Amino acid sequence: MNIFSSLITGRIVATVSALVVILVGGGAGIWQLNRAEQKIRLGESLTAKLQMPVLKANADSLNLEQAGERRILARGRFIPAEAIWLDNRPRPIPEGGTGTTGQSGFYVMMPLKLDGQDTVLWVNRGWAPRNNENRIELPPVKTADEMVTIEGVAFPHPGRVFELGQKGDAKASPRIEQNFDLALEAQSHGWKQLPFIVRESNSAKNDGLVRNWPSPTSGVDRHYAYAFQWFALALSGFLFWLINGLMKYRRELVVNGDRV
Repeated sequence: MNIFSSLITGRIVATVSALVVILVGGGAGIWQLNRAEQKIRLGESLTAKLQMPVLKANADSLNLEQAGERRILARGRFIPAEAIWLDNRPRPIPEGGTGTTGQSGFYVMMPLKLDGQDTVLWVNRGWAPRNNENRIELPPVKTADEMVTIEGVAFPHPGRVFELGQKGDAKASPRIEQNFDLALEAQSHGWKQLPFIVRESNSAKNDGLVRNWPSPTSGVDRHYAYAFQWFALALSGFLFWLINGLMKYRRELVVNGDRV
């Protein structure tokens, strides 16, 4: 009886099970490291672009490539009747800040009709808490009737969450959605709109919304911790398989009368 037969061919089920654990643990650990690296690169890119001059939505002809992750200044009137409430969004807590990070609520997406133009800019105005007992009872949010000037950062979308089934009815009131689709909104409303959304930055505005947006690198340490746990699982699976195999091999040597 050689050690190869004892460890592998004589324990096919155990070997395959250990291999699955190692592959799953190693793959998940690598994925977590990649997610951390993506967040670090995004944070570096955003930091660099925030140092660039502010773009003006009313004066500049902007596309997503030009405006992405840049500061945007826009003047216009909000259209509160067309607001979309994005559900299942965690309360934004900045790095080192305090608050209930597990609290779920809404991102309030509202179109801004640009002053002097027939163009609409979708604005993520901020986060509002959800009524856990009655989902469609929306929190009070103040919206100015007059012309306003907002400043924020341009993104392709407000972030996506896992979604089951079809999107809700665009004519429903209130419109509570899981995700936001710029192209779909342009098609359903038939209006001209800029090809990006702006996440409003003013956290001092007293309108019932929270805008303490965290850094893109928020959670990097958590990804490293998860990666360690997954790699530890993979290593534990390998060691368990190896130690049990060696013990089986030693027992077989004793049974066969070989010297251990």
